[in-house]
Amino acid sequence: MAVLEEIRLSIEHGRPKDTEKLVRRALEEKVPPEDILEHGMIPAMRNVGEAYKNYTADIPRILSAARGMRKGMDVLEPFLGPEENRYIGTVILGTVAGDLHDVGKNLVAIMFRSAGFKVIDLGVDISDRQFLKALKENPETSIVCISSLLTTSMPEMRQIVKSLHKSDKEHRLKIMVGGGSVTQEFADEIGADGYTENAVDAAELAKTFLI
Repeated sequence: MAVLEEIRLSIEHGRPKDTEKLVRRALEEKVPPEDILEHGMIPAMRNVGEAYKNYTADIPRILSAARGMRKGMDVLEPFLGPEENRYIGTVILGTVAGDLHDVGKNLVAIMFRSAGFKVIDLGVDISDRQFLKALKENPETSIVCISSLLTTSMPEMRQIVKSLHKSDKEHRLKIMVGGGSVTQEFADEIGADGYTENAVDAAELAKTFLI
């Protein structure tokens, strides 16, 4: 459908105002809201994410696409039905205590939202207690993502993973880690369930945990 292709291109090219108008037009044309999301908006973010992964797109392009996605969702959300039916899962994410870097975390949040997750972004400098508090407040959470760019904050990541495991009596929680200081070896060592080098792969890996 032509309007879905136009929506996709408006997001990929970072034209949020056009995205907003096109989503309204698609709704006026009786295009099902789910189709607008699944066949217009999500493919656009997936394409931009893949371009970033392949070094053919930069962070400003990702952010401009995300703005378009947000504008479109602002229009679309009232037509998508109950909140619990909109998302494939809930993820909590944050950068560990002692680390104030947020660019990588923000990209992961964007890709998770684009993949259909409800994202609870705690921000930066987050302790194990703050992660545990967020879990208590959001018991439907199935995945926790922990970011660290600094090698000096890696012990804090280890502590957070340990605390999450200790609190997860039913063994239902999946813990993902990433960031400039993190490696697959370190992720395995501290008992994380998943590690990826980039935001696109993080979202794809998270979806496998829901199967």
